Amino acid sequence: MLLGNPTHLKHFIALDQRLMGFDQGTKTIGIALSDKGLKVATPLVTIKRKKFRDDASEIRRIIEEHNVGGFVIGLPLNMDGSEGPRCHSARQFQRNLDEQFDLPCCFWDERLSTVAVTRTLLDADTSRKKRSEVVDKMAASFILQGALDSLGEG
Repeated sequence: MLLGNPTHLKHFIALDQRLMGFDQGTKTIGIALSDKGLKVATPLVTIKRKKFRDDASEIRRIIEEHNVGGFVIGLPLNMDGSEGPRCHSARQFQRNLDEQFDLPCCFWDERLSTVAVTRTLLDADTSRKKRSEVVDKMAASFILQGALDSLGEG
């Protein structure tokens, strides 16, 4: 499983495949998808976490429905760049995905992604209830878009 720079993902997926971005937390998993040209990330869904077996079933459905060829997982580094318990959780999530799916993967620094998305939603005068419904999938989109932008530069 590829764990490095997202520019390498282009070499491991078919031309008509998409990337799936994840913002995984303890209670939810935000999911976003790229377009087939690997230029634009779009928020898709927020999964309420259960057992990983159930989460994997929903992820599998999305992979098959949208022809996903690789993953970008948000890595919640500390502000100083070090890894804490949340990074260990993200790495375990990746290992769980690796056991279920034979798809390339990379991590993307997600520092401040939720803060940026929340600020955008506040600027748009989005209600608290609506923010809580969309923030995770929008954070996944923010993470995936960062990786896609890196692909375009590479």
